[in-house]
Amino acid sequence: MTAPTLIALISQKGGSGKTTVAMQLAAGLALEGYRVALADLDPQESASRWAASAPPEAPFAAEVLRLKGSAAEMTKALRPVANKVDIVVMDCPPSIEHPHTMSALDLCDFALVPVVPSPTDLWATRGIERLILDRQQRRPKLRGALLPNRVMRTALAGDVLDVLQDFSLPVLNAALSQRSAYALSAVRGTSVFGLGRAAAAAQEEVGQLVSAVLKLIEE
Repeated sequence: MTAPTLIALISQKGGSGKTTVAMQLAAGLALEGYRVALADLDPQESASRWAASAPPEAPFAAEVLRLKGSAAEMTKALRPVANKVDIVVMDCPPSIEHPHTMSALDLCDFALVPVVPSPTDLWATRGIERLILDRQQRRPKLRGALLPNRVMRTALAGDVLDVLQDFSLPVLNAALSQRSAYALSAVRGTSVFGLGRAAAAAQEEVGQLVSAVLKLIEE
């Protein structure tokens, strides 16, 4: 039995676009031919609701899981899908103190941290980074990276993105902009790939995200 790769979306506060990234990443990976499961660890259940509204002919993932409890309990819940999927995208609660987030960091292979380029989000990211770096001391195979998300082309955003280069975790070679296509895809129960040519720019961004994530986890 080959264990699937676990990718956890981690954030310290709401508004980082964590669930949006999780849903777009899951859809993009599926389009690349990977068997993808979506695991919703957030009590708000936003990812589950989004996936449930997807058209039957265009699902986000082979499986949609509700995971909770300890790392051991999550491991047990993942066993039935171990042979069915290649990758599990885990949407964690917007808090590094939440026990589900801690369990995810005890299990995942790759922790992806969406970062909105603002000073307050930058400060919150420092706490997430410390947590991931601490986990890496005990789990050397754990990988982590920062993803610029909801990026607006302003001088302030550019300054914040420059500061990200000073973090210990690498900055993913991809970024998602502040685009209406991402919000529209949630309203319609799809990903940006289900919006047609009007969402071409967002589709290109998600494609770059998928490529960058795969490159890191396959190294």
